[in-house]
Amino acid sequence: MSLRALVLVALAVAIAVPAGAASAAPSASELTKKINKSSAELEKVVEAYNKLNEQTKATKKEAGSVAFRLAPLEKKLDDAQADVGDIAVAAYTSGRLSTATALLGDSDTLLSRMSALDSLARERQTTIDTFRSTRDQLSADQERLATVRAQQDAQAKELNARKKKIEADLDKLYDLRKQAYGSSTSSGSSYSGKIPSVSGKAGVAVTFAYNAIGTPYVWAADGPDGYDCSGLTLAAWRAAGKSLPHNAAMQWDTVAHISRSELKAGDLVFYEDLGHVALYVGGGQVIHAPTFGESVKLSSVDMMSPYGYGRVR
Repeated sequence: MSLRALVLVALAVAIAVPAGAASAAPSASELTKKINKSSAELEKVVEAYNKLNEQTKATKKEAGSVAFRLAPLEKKLDDAQADVGDIAVAAYTSGRLSTATALLGDSDTLLSRMSALDSLARERQTTIDTFRSTRDQLSADQERLATVRAQQDAQAKELNARKKKIEADLDKLYDLRKQAYGSSTSSGSSYSGKIPSVSGKAGVAVTFAYNAIGTPYVWAADGPDGYDCSGLTLAAWRAAGKSLPHNAAMQWDTVAHISRSELKAGDLVFYEDLGHVALYVGGGQVIHAPTFGESVKLSSVDMMSPYGYGRVR
């Protein structure tokens, strides 16, 4: 084939194959897989953030308790030190002014007074020593708590940086999903069916969860306008008067562990190596806040392989 013929063939191929065809846009199913993967990774970061937030709140509460006890203790210490100063002055003055009395007679009375003052001073000093020891311990606690808070602040910055990166990745994927489906999120609707009747506090939690169906997933939120997975179970049981931490793994550490056969409405079902949690509502179903772009919904208890089951104490 001549050179001219080869050129004509190459031009024909170039015209027939559009530019960029080698890197065709991903299909809708491929986009969904990427979004689900990124969402799962981000949810782990969110749960780690929630755990850190719970630990930080506990540390701040402890620090506040230390500060509350430290302030009145320091005042008592100052008062005790002033008392000992007065005692010392009184003992010194009594000793000097009573010299003549001691020489002229009744030395037993003077010695008795001095002994009593000395005993009182020692007693006061013992009190001061006790106060000082306690104050030193509380000061040491404050330093320790300050160190812990500094560590947690550093961890929070790291988690925030990771969250921003994954959210940036999700934004790109959502743009592609919008191109494929016309919307980057799935709209949710409230539950209109009959809510099963469950007795006791578990019933309150189950009813709350049903009424939350259709509420959007919002990271690190515990309602009322949005929930993440542990935020939803927290809010449901908070309505029933029970307190749960805002973290799936910490909730696992709080509940009583039960078997699948013992599962009842109101119990918690854990997934993804404690990265996700849902509320069991009976009939083989759970209500949960799935992930970014979705809303609280009713799903099969086997939507994923369960990690374990727990009952709120």
